[in-house]
Amino acid sequence: MSTFWNNWIIAIVAINIIGVLWLLVWTRKQSPEDVAETETCGHSYDGIEEYNQPLPRWWLNLFYIMIAVAIAYLILFPGLGNYDGTLGWTSEKQWDNEILMTENKYSAIYAEYAKVPVEELLNYDEPLKVGQNLFANNCALCHGTDAKGTKGFPNLTDADWLYGGSPEAIKSSILQGRVGNMPAFENAFSSEQISALTNYVSSLSNTGAPISELASIKQGKTLFASTCAACHGANAKGTQALGAPNLTDNIWLYGGTKPEIEASIIKGRQGNMPSHSTLLGEEKSHVIAAYVYSLANPNQPE
Repeated sequence: MSTFWNNWIIAIVAINIIGVLWLLVWTRKQSPEDVAETETCGHSYDGIEEYNQPLPRWWLNLFYIMIAVAIAYLILFPGLGNYDGTLGWTSEKQWDNEILMTENKYSAIYAEYAKVPVEELLNYDEPLKVGQNLFANNCALCHGTDAKGTKGFPNLTDADWLYGGSPEAIKSSILQGRVGNMPAFENAFSSEQISALTNYVSSLSNTGAPISELASIKQGKTLFASTCAACHGANAKGTQALGAPNLTDNIWLYGGTKPEIEASIIKGRQGNMPSHSTLLGEEKSHVIAAYVYSLANPNQPE
């Protein structure tokens, strides 16, 4: 904070405190003897008049106490511009202390959960509830509270996995993060070729293409084999090692209509799931992996 604004805040606070104190001192000078019992403020409504009487002594004293508390607070804690307070308190320090206390309290529990394989954790309600809470706090922002995702963010409750749905693969995704990158082909293909590719990819999961599109689909198949199969595979069922999606199951991350497929081909797609190894660590990630695994495998024993 600049010197000007630092001094400005200090001045505003000081003026307010001094102003309130002066007002109380001035008000205190009026005693019941100084004001006639019949003196009014000139306000009258429905036969009720407002008398000009001083504040009760206990009320004034309470104000003085609160002013003293405010001054003591401004000495002990930050509140006057850049002044840190004698206690050195900050919201960041308090947050860090609370996190440390929580970690010390629950670290032993997470350590015990981490000793149990993910598949076995599905037999116990408590670790799954803990995993659900961790998911809600760390993952629901992108994947949704129901983990069903939205456009551009995968549904974690089905059997369709970009990088694999095994407990190990899920845990690896959480810890290491994932970076998906489909290049843009806007400058690589003509509009006719892009249309042919769109028709072919759409036909992989949607039968009954009109006869008028058959020639275009055939052309798209040839282009797919020479360009797209390197990532998505010759059968278009995807490659989990690369995070390339299966294009035959009618499950789409960015939408499966022809305009959406065409947009993916033209513009490309860049997905990024951040690594949570620093934020969550091995043990918490283990519990979240168990919860996510349970969503996609509801028939597993719980």
